[in-house]
Amino acid sequence: MDTAPLTIPPLSERTELTCDVLVVGGGTAGTMAAIAAAENGARVLLLEKAHVRHSGALAMGMDGVNNAVIPGIADPEDYVAEITRANDGIVNQRTVHQTATRGYAMVKRLEGYGVKFEKDEHGQYAVRRVHRSGAYVLPMPEGKDVKKVLYRVLRRRDMRERIRIENRVMPVRVLTSEGRAVGAAGFNTRTGEFVVVRAGAVILATGPCGRLGLPASGYLYGTYENPANAGDGYAMAYHAGAELSGLECFQINPLIKDYNGPACAYVANPFGGYQVNADGDRFVDCDYWSGQMMAEVKREIDSARGPIYLKTTHLPDETLTALEGILHTTERPTRGTFHAGRGHDYRTHDIEMHISEIGLCGGHSASGVWVDENARTTVPGLYAAGDLACVPHNYMIGAFVFGELAGTDAAASARPGEPDEAQIAEAHELVYRPLRHPDGPPQQQVEYKLRRFVNDYVAPPKTGTRLELALEAFTRMSGEIAGMGGRTPHELMRCVEVSFIRDCAELAARSSLVRTESRWGLYHDRADLPGRDDDAWFAHLNVRRAPDGRMEFVRVPVADYLVDVDGFTVPSGGARTVLERFAPMEFTASGHVPSGGGAPAAARSPRILELLALAETAPGVDAFAPYLADPDPKVRRAAVATLTETVPEGFAPVLAAALDDAHASVRHAAAAALRELVEVVPPGPGLAAALRAPHADPVARAACLDVLRALRLGDTALFADALADPDQRVRLQAVRGLVSLDAADGVARAAADQSREVRIAVAAGLGQLAAPEGPEALGALAADPDPLVRAAALKAFAGYDGAPGISVAALADPSWEVRAGAAAALAVASAHGRDLARALADPHLDVRKAAVIALSAHPAAPARDEVLTGALADPDADVRAYARRALAP
Repeated sequence: MDTAPLTIPPLSERTELTCDVLVVGGGTAGTMAAIAAAENGARVLLLEKAHVRHSGALAMGMDGVNNAVIPGIADPEDYVAEITRANDGIVNQRTVHQTATRGYAMVKRLEGYGVKFEKDEHGQYAVRRVHRSGAYVLPMPEGKDVKKVLYRVLRRRDMRERIRIENRVMPVRVLTSEGRAVGAAGFNTRTGEFVVVRAGAVILATGPCGRLGLPASGYLYGTYENPANAGDGYAMAYHAGAELSGLECFQINPLIKDYNGPACAYVANPFGGYQVNADGDRFVDCDYWSGQMMAEVKREIDSARGPIYLKTTHLPDETLTALEGILHTTERPTRGTFHAGRGHDYRTHDIEMHISEIGLCGGHSASGVWVDENARTTVPGLYAAGDLACVPHNYMIGAFVFGELAGTDAAASARPGEPDEAQIAEAHELVYRPLRHPDGPPQQQVEYKLRRFVNDYVAPPKTGTRLELALEAFTRMSGEIAGMGGRTPHELMRCVEVSFIRDCAELAARSSLVRTESRWGLYHDRADLPGRDDDAWFAHLNVRRAPDGRMEFVRVPVADYLVDVDGFTVPSGGARTVLERFAPMEFTASGHVPSGGGAPAAARSPRILELLALAETAPGVDAFAPYLADPDPKVRRAAVATLTETVPEGFAPVLAAALDDAHASVRHAAAAALRELVEVVPPGPGLAAALRAPHADPVARAACLDVLRALRLGDTALFADALADPDQRVRLQAVRGLVSLDAADGVARAAADQSREVRIAVAAGLGQLAAPEGPEALGALAADPDPLVRAAALKAFAGYDGAPGISVAALADPSWEVRAGAAAALAVASAHGRDLARALADPHLDVRKAAVIALSAHPAAPARDEVLTGALADPDADVRAYARRALAP
């Protein structure tokens, strides 16, 4: 065997392939897409990073179809309604309708290929009822052989003439030209050779992101989903500019405790099995197809009634034998071995259940690449199908249906183009980066750490604080991910997969932050924002990579329903709205080796050392010009730092110019420097013009507003215009600017801002201004769904008359922050001492503290002093201390 070390090949040394339709992924949807495209006359190239014969989730076994809409047994409209309810109304029914109406024909097609579906004695499909409306589960007695059957079809002579299969080739980027998908770039996971494909259309069928969270078993690859599904397609679609949707709606499934497979209650239930808690009671109130069911499961597991079980011990032996015949041979054939290893048997032990790690999946949840009813993404020439596509609860039949739709449409619309060499170079760098530092951190350690952060901070129940911590952790880890070491093509594959997981983790965390409500039960459970908010959020939340590299979130109205569903009314009108934009979490590697191989690059530029020496010489501002123009962003950032340290005459305009640097780290250093030096910045019209100029980076825009406010160089019109900025940090500074100018009417107009932080700033500002415009806006904020906003509004009422009509009622609010704000407001309402006295019995110490401080502001009176005297015995030291101070003569 050749054991020569792998080296980085030159960019020009590559294998080039061409086709009409490129299919990425050889699983369920990918094989059907390739077959359909070939049937429609296209030359097809099918790339699979493993081997098509045994790749994808289907190769792990399949015991049945979850969503077979068989005529005479189930109705397509009922199925569409069922999925709409399961997805809390947020669904494009046109996509779901495709599965509902085409699924039966797909069953017949698969049957024609040799896939076996269970039938009754009369030759009718033996569909079983598991869900409350409609019967959709169609068992597959030989489900373990489905992938074998499909591979056989692919290898038929008529298919081989039109379909070329390249196994062990892993694409890492979709290539685009003039906004259209025209190919892909990747590498061979066995030889390491670089591969570039030119195609007329690209179909992504890479499955879910199953390796997002860590499984409870502790095994890195012991995931519910096929562990090869690392989010490849999500990352490739995102970097190609396609929209993804519902990434805050996680996939979480019930499974067997400590085993990476489903408990298959939907198989056992028709046999008489059911889910129970430790007391033996049934507890699931909602339907299987619902995140609400998963919320119930988790709640039961976490309670004194946990753990939970799939109850089978009450069933007769012949029933259990039949059940074992399905579960131990088709869906995860290792299941029987697992139970035997524990000395368990369905006759003697019920099956302990748990919940899976989180993942992203369209087929089992609603998180995927945004597609229309023909599997088209928002990028022309790019398609998505299977678990990757955002078609809620589409499952296996839906994957086949959308694979067929994608292949058919792609074959008809394929149009070749010339890939961008810069994109090819980017893919080359992503693939071979680990070879630059082969002794860097191993992939397994970095991936474990990354996914542990996902478990710690992203998995539900979610909070804004934890999600922000997740993003901080992912940013910190950028260096470790870029510095992973590898020596073999297999290790290169694993390292690229970690970068895909990181992309998915950021997308999931940011999406969860942007959707400021709870929805879909456990899938998007915001503990800090409980409850569904249909007024603000009856819409899809899409995300895309903008041309400038920013992560852009778009609110997409729900399309009119094809099937009316009780309890859901689609709002009329509405347009796509860009909500927020985030700069990419960038990391600059410590060195760069030009493609062509060789030793790892050297580290720090010597020009940074020159800057350190320059700082000792009291340089003029002109001395920094060559360093601020250096091609290395580390040098430019060091120049900003040195400029900030030395502060030569004329430094402010130079720092302002650096706000438009090409690299985020330089821009952010300049922004921080201007804020740091604001007290010594000489104000003037030149600086004001530079700060007022448009800046692409929101960090720069926010800093400019902050400095303009501090230097009194801003005006009402400037700050009022900034309230429309897409970035909340900028809007926050705009509110501060308006407050600084006593522009209460402008501040009040921001009371409906989408950002909680901005609304809190509005409340605080209005309380500070105590202007006539305040009470109306504060009244609206006091009814805000966010408790922290309500608390801020109530506290602000202390700048007016305390709004006792609102504040007294708020003393009974479920949120202690709100109750504390209400108590603070009543400091100016001396007629409500009795209400504050009741607040001194509040269970939360900070509410009692706010009440005693408010009472301290009331005029001395026997009734007040009696209450304060009682507070001297409060268990909280602060409450006692404030009471003593108030009673002191």
